[in-house]
Amino acid sequence: MDNQLDHMPVLSRGRHRNPKRGACFMELASYLAGERWSDHPACTHPLLAALARLVNDNTSDANRARLVGLVPSIIDLNADDLRMDARIALRCATTALPVSAAERQLALAVSVLAAEEMLARLDGVPSGRFSTVPLSKESQRAMALVPHAAEQARRFSRAARITEKGFRRYAAPNAVQLSVVGIVQACIPDPDTLLRDLLTGAIADCTALIRSADTQAAPEPIAPARI
Repeated sequence: MDNQLDHMPVLSRGRHRNPKRGACFMELASYLAGERWSDHPACTHPLLAALARLVNDNTSDANRARLVGLVPSIIDLNADDLRMDARIALRCATTALPVSAAERQLALAVSVLAAEEMLARLDGVPSGRFSTVPLSKESQRAMALVPHAAEQARRFSRAARITEKGFRRYAAPNAVQLSVVGIVQACIPDPDTLLRDLLTGAIADCTALIRSADTQAAPEPIAPARI
């Protein structure tokens, strides 16, 4: 990386060979983290980084600068915990489902159910098919806004079984991709703001999850010996 820059790289779409040519969201994160110039830096969870790249590339040029303030908060958000994938996928699907066109709602509703099933399984909650898992309030609200798609998703999901490997490699990334496209193509007045809010929420979810894990891993303080 060129350390002789007299200014910060400017956010723009796509990949860039070096900071002088600009930066996407994750390239700027790699720059600030002191890593090798890359849009796949090690400092950020891969799925969260994928969401950030999609938001960066699908935000209008006029509004992309509003994303810069989020870049420092995505650094050092990485853990090999499938809950992060599930939380990101669930945040994306519940955000996009109420505003997306009808042809995308079934897939997004299935994504909601799959993410809820995976979180329940990882938390040790007994579950069979992921159509029967109790939903969070956010998922309940999103599904209630699209009752036809929600019912179709439940029927489809009764016969489905998703593995942890399949969720990480396919279901979660597909949920993120479909959600961003659904928001971009939605008939709403300000998709840029919704994309930014989506990324902000996903960062907050991952931050809370990592902090919770750190708290649980912290050793109990040793009480002073009585004399």
